[in-house]
Amino acid sequence: MIFIIKVTTNKEEKVVEMIADRAAKKNIEVYSVSRPHGLRGYILLEAENRESAEEAAFNLQYVKGIIGKTIEYEEVQNMLEPSVEAISIEEGDIVELIAEPFKKEKAKVTRVDKQKEEVTVSLLGAVVPLPVTVKLDNVRVIRREENENEEEPEEDHQFGHGDGPAIGGI
Repeated sequence: MIFIIKVTTNKEEKVVEMIADRAAKKNIEVYSVSRPHGLRGYILLEAENRESAEEAAFNLQYVKGIIGKTIEYEEVQNMLEPSVEAISIEEGDIVELIAEPFKKEKAKVTRVDKQKEEVTVSLLGAVVPLPVTVKLDNVRVIRREENENEEEPEEDHQFGHGDGPAIGGI
């Protein structure tokens, strides 16, 4: 069974270590404990049963509690097994940054490093082009470069429709 444990934000790694130490010392039926990248304020604990999970996390510093519902591995598989092949971000894409300090900023992808799982972007709102390198899971594609012309409003293409005087014919 996989349990979700609510912890103090930015203390996830510390809690993972403390639970792993306690489980090893007390021989508790805990199979794994992990902090999936991008999941803040929670860790995942795989244990034989709820009693084992509670014993492993009980009264530890930074632990706020165990969420009542258990989850299946399939529900968190994509967080625990990142696949490099699934990366669909390309140079020229327009993305939105979804992590601090540039949260909600829009940027254009200038380089993709699939091995390091990083992307270099140029912030669109910056006065001076500012290249920023972030992890792939900190961006969300909002537009592909080849689709830009299709998304332009119709009124931008009204020239040459006979609306004004013809040039050169008097």
